Amino acid sequence: MKKVIIIGSGLGGLSTALRLSKKGYDVTILEKHSTPGGRLNILQKDGFKFDLGPSFMSMTFELEELFNSIGEKNPVKLEELDPIYQVFFEGKEKPRKIFKNLDKLAEEFADVEPDLARKADEYLTRAGQFFHDTEDKVVKSNFNNKLEYVLKLSRVPLKHLPYLWKTMWSEVEKKFTSEEVRIIFSLVAFFLGATPFQTPAIYSLLSYTEMRHNGYWRVKGGMYRLVEEIMTLLQKYGVKIEYNTEIVSVNNQNGSVTEVVDNKGNRWKADIFISNSDAASFRGKILNRPKFTEEKLDKMHWTLAPFTIYLGVKGKVDNLMHHNYFLGSNFRGYADTIFTSSISPQKPYYYVNVLSKSEDDVAPEGCENIYILCPVPDLRYKKDWSDKDELANNIIEDLSKRTGFDINSNIVTKTVMAPDDWASTLNLYKGSGLGLAHDINQVGAFRPKNKDEKFNNLYYVGASTTPGTGLPMVIISSKLVTERIENEYKSVS
Repeated sequence: MKKVIIIGSGLGGLSTALRLSKKGYDVTILEKHSTPGGRLNILQKDGFKFDLGPSFMSMTFELEELFNSIGEKNPVKLEELDPIYQVFFEGKEKPRKIFKNLDKLAEEFADVEPDLARKADEYLTRAGQFFHDTEDKVVKSNFNNKLEYVLKLSRVPLKHLPYLWKTMWSEVEKKFTSEEVRIIFSLVAFFLGATPFQTPAIYSLLSYTEMRHNGYWRVKGGMYRLVEEIMTLLQKYGVKIEYNTEIVSVNNQNGSVTEVVDNKGNRWKADIFISNSDAASFRGKILNRPKFTEEKLDKMHWTLAPFTIYLGVKGKVDNLMHHNYFLGSNFRGYADTIFTSSISPQKPYYYVNVLSKSEDDVAPEGCENIYILCPVPDLRYKKDWSDKDELANNIIEDLSKRTGFDINSNIVTKTVMAPDDWASTLNLYKGSGLGLAHDINQVGAFRPKNKDEKFNNLYYVGASTTPGTGLPMVIISSKLVTERIENEYKSVS
């Protein structure tokens, strides 16, 4: 029986452990923290329960594929969100509700965007064509080299080539006249850690998955139920997990990793090693690769860092839904500066999730649990976050004004996590929330590979390797790395 060690228990690592253990591999997970899940974790405090990071799922068919691949029924209960979310624009009295139903969406924006249902249908139809024409060729494929990737791209219909060189914003600008509607159809890029002015137009496919192909779903019981259900199956399949175990070095011989060493000096041997730590920074920090020095990592394009606030509040905030976005009045100017600013945003854009709108047991009776995410510059640009309480208070004050509820006077519990907290807690490179961004030179075979360049038994899974960031992508990542391992280790002895 081949022995496998997985470094890290994020969703990518857990999904890979599930696939490999079902195939008969002897799997051990080494986790830095006292709980599994990585960014997909939980915070419990003063009678409140918060999703630490991700707060919804899209492309839930990938979750179905994961459980189907091991012959198990999906144990995770999901509920589709409708409306998907609402958006508060600065200076507007009422928020805009975003529906998958295009007639309802058109009615919501009838005052600013004539004929929206037809325009949105055309936009989503084209995005859907791109999604389905490239899904298997690009997203769900392993690449051994850049030439192989380019050859696969050459089989994509020529009509999609302009997508590769245009930005998401240029596409929405061409299709819609209203600034508000343009923002709605490009917001998905912004809150995935990038801006639509830099994100390639190919990621309009995210609008397709958001508004037509599957939508947004919440996990009943909170997002951490996903981790708990996978952990139950891993126990069934005999997977071992060692907590409070951080890998600090790797030993090798004759082109193979022989063991990894943890922070307490323990040595862990295996036949196969898989890193669920960031695929780029692991190569630099742990393997000391010249192509991944700090200087070179800093020059790569990373997703924005998370600034998160977890509030337990007395009373019910009637104007909030499960998902809410709060935006200012200068979208372009904000997006152009937010990546590289050395100061905290004065009028921040932020996302608010209120799980207590959907779940009864996440807050005491008559209370709300409010999770706020504000994308901010990472530690390359803003190293000092001693002003984090000032920024948090700024956001809370803004949220109070725009919802008409005095949040500050009703706070029962409050936790703030700045990029430096996220960096130290989860080894996120310079605090980047979702790993490497999806620039055209950082997708497909141009992303750090899921097979190590030097060691023949070291692999990678997660956000910064193929195919990319987000929960569905790391589930696909687990499938790709499993296929690669199975092809290279034909039999389990």
